[in-house]
Parts: sequence; C-alpha cells; structure tokens
Amino acid sequence: MSRSPSPWLYIPTLYFASGVPYIIINTVSVIFYKKLGVDNTQIAVWTSLLYLPWVIKMFWGPIVDTYSSKRNWILYTQLAMFCCLGLIAFCLQLPNFFFISLAALTVGAFISATYDIATDGFYLLALTPEQQAFFVGIRSLFYRLAVIFGSGLLVVLAGQLEGYLKNIPLSWTVAIGFSAVVLAILSLFHRFSLPLPDSDQPRQLQATDKIPFWTIISSYFAQEKIIVVLAFILLYRFGEAMLVKFASLFLLDKPEAGGLGLSTSEVGLVYGTFGVISLIAGGILGGLVIAKYGLKKCLFPMALALNLPDVFYVYMAYAKPSLTLVYPLVSLEQFGYGFGFTAFSVYLMYVSQGEYKTSHFAISTGIMALGMMLPGIVSGYLQPLLGYPLFFSLVCLLTIPGMIVLFFIPLKAEAQKRAIAH
Repeated sequence: MSRSPSPWLYIPTLYFASGVPYIIINTVSVIFYKKLGVDNTQIAVWTSLLYLPWVIKMFWGPIVDTYSSKRNWILYTQLAMFCCLGLIAFCLQLPNFFFISLAALTVGAFISATYDIATDGFYLLALTPEQQAFFVGIRSLFYRLAVIFGSGLLVVLAGQLEGYLKNIPLSWTVAIGFSAVVLAILSLFHRFSLPLPDSDQPRQLQATDKIPFWTIISSYFAQEKIIVVLAFILLYRFGEAMLVKFASLFLLDKPEAGGLGLSTSEVGLVYGTFGVISLIAGGILGGLVIAKYGLKKCLFPMALALNLPDVFYVYMAYAKPSLTLVYPLVSLEQFGYGFGFTAFSVYLMYVSQGEYKTSHFAISTGIMALGMMLPGIVSGYLQPLLGYPLFFSLVCLLTIPGMIVLFFIPLKAEAQKRAIAH
C-alpha cells in the first residue's frame, strides 16, 4: 500500500458511519412517524419496504466491485447520506411530511446499502487477513455504538426537546439534523484518514470487458443445498423480524390501544440504550462461545436464545408491567437476540467464500434483509387485527420453522473455522 495508517484510525468510524443511517432509516423512522401521528399499519408496511435496497443490493454489488475505488464510493455515499438526512430533518416541518420524508428515506436506504457494500469491500482490501480477524469485533462494536447513538441518544434527545420546545416536529428536526452533521464530520474525516490500498485503485474498463454478473450470482446459487440455505436465511429471524417492527410501537402506544404508554425518552432508554447495550453484550458472548465450541454445536442453543425471550412481550402485552420491570425484560430479550444473531452472522460469512466473496456477502445480506422486510410488511396488517397479546403470541409460534430448518443446513468444520476467522 502507498500509505498505511493504523486501522484503529478509520475502521471504528467507518462502521459507526454505516450504523447511523441504517438505524435511523429502519428503526428511528418508526418512532418519529408514530410521534407525528402516522398509524401503525402505514408505519410497519412502509418502513418495512425500506429494507428493499439491502435486499437487492446484490445486483449493483458487482458495479461497486468494478467501477472506481471502494474509497471513492465510501466518500461520495457519506456525503450523499448527509444530504438525505438534512432533507428528512427539513421536511418534518411540512404538512405533507410523510411522503416527502419517505421518499428521502428510500433514497437514503439505497445510498446506505451501497455504502455498506463499499465498506465491507474496503475492509477486505485495506486490512491483512490477520487484521481482518482482529478488527471484526471492533467493527461490530462501533456499529452497535451507532445503534445506541441512533435509537438511544437521538430518541432521548428528541424526547427531551419535545418536553422543552412543546413542538414534536421541531424536536425531531433538530435530532435528525444533528445526525446529519455527525455524518458530514465523518465524511470530512475519512477524506483525510482513509488509506489508499494498491488493490483499490480505480479501474477503467475496456469496451470488451463485462462485469461478470451472471458468474457472480450463479456461483452463489450453485452452492450445496442452496434451497435449504436460503430457507434458513429467510426463516431464522422470521418471528423476531415481526416483533422488532412493533417493539417500539408497543412501548409507545397508549394503554387503551394495548401498549405500555411510555414517553419518547423512556423508549430511547429502555429499547435504544439499555436494550442495545444488552444486544452488544449478547453478541460479544456469542462470539466467544462460537470461537470455543464451534458453530455447529452452538447453532440450536443460540437459536433458542434468540427466540424464546420473545415470550416476554406476550407477558408485557397481557400484564402491562411497571417501567421497573420493562427495563430487564426488554434487555433480556435483546441480549438473547444479540447472542443468537452471532451464529447467524458467522453462517453468512461461511456461505460467502471464494473469488467473489464481497459480492457473495452482499447477496447473503440481501436475502437476510428480505427475511426482515416480508415479515415486517405482514406484521403491519396482522397486529391491528389481532391486538398486541395475540400478535406477540403468533410471533412466538413463527419462530419454530427457522429452528427446524437449521438442522438441515450444510456446515463443514474447515469452512466454519474460516468463517469465524473472517
């Protein structure tokens, strides 16, 4: 490489900048739409559709792989994301805020998905295999810190401003505008801090060159037992995908609507701060457990850890516990989610190997996003029909198919060791 600053200088901020837009688009949007008076069905359906760019990013992954450099893609998408968040912040003041902000969120989702492809590719090019293995935990940590920043700090900030300004739209404009400024600062920082790996130079294609779309995609879908693999990716988090779309709505909804009636700041603390800290702790423990015992032995116990705590929401929907009890119940559910999701993440790396591993990983995470989008859309229609108690009971039942499928997925010992190393 022409110059090689320490990865400590840029890997944490790259993945922090990856997490902030994702959590605002897919989680914080649910909260601010609820506070701005949008009904639950519209929130669940339309914000679930925002997963679409992460579903189909496999189709432009080869373009990011081929044109220009990953470094350029990172810098330009960060700048574009700043503009999108600024537009979202501004349009929340308008009477027709929903459609304009939804359009801006959609554009932002495409930009964020592209940034993720470029960042994962840059990670593989700028770091040695040893550094990649070492920093996998660091990048995950800072991505999760971005989640705390978005679903915790920003939501608490908006909640405090709601009380101080007595103006909900203005409160959220300030909070989202603050996140836009943070991304602008990170974009400027990365312009000067990112290295220039020799393998990441812009490449001019000749007229006869072709991007091997079909080769890349067909090589992924030619894997052993690919139907079972796809079923596993789609079903492993099916129940959780339905729950996560309504968790914050349930906490915010008034008791007469079946919810717990928490304030914006309380939701930011319960779900976005303590919940995410528990999620991080579960993920760290999950990584340690897989490293010691191997993925094959851990898959089913970790699937149980992911899915069984969903029953806490059934209890909360029926019992309407006090805030004191809500904190540990939500935290335990998120801890189990983080613990169980680790096995899922490692398996996605396992099925993303070979010459086109950047694009293969984009395909895997795209299918994973589809497994979040479809249940989220369905939940938007089911929850108003069933009410929270029956809805959360159904969520628990829909965790079973994913746990059954995992017994049939292919998993070889050497390959899982490579996946853990990466």
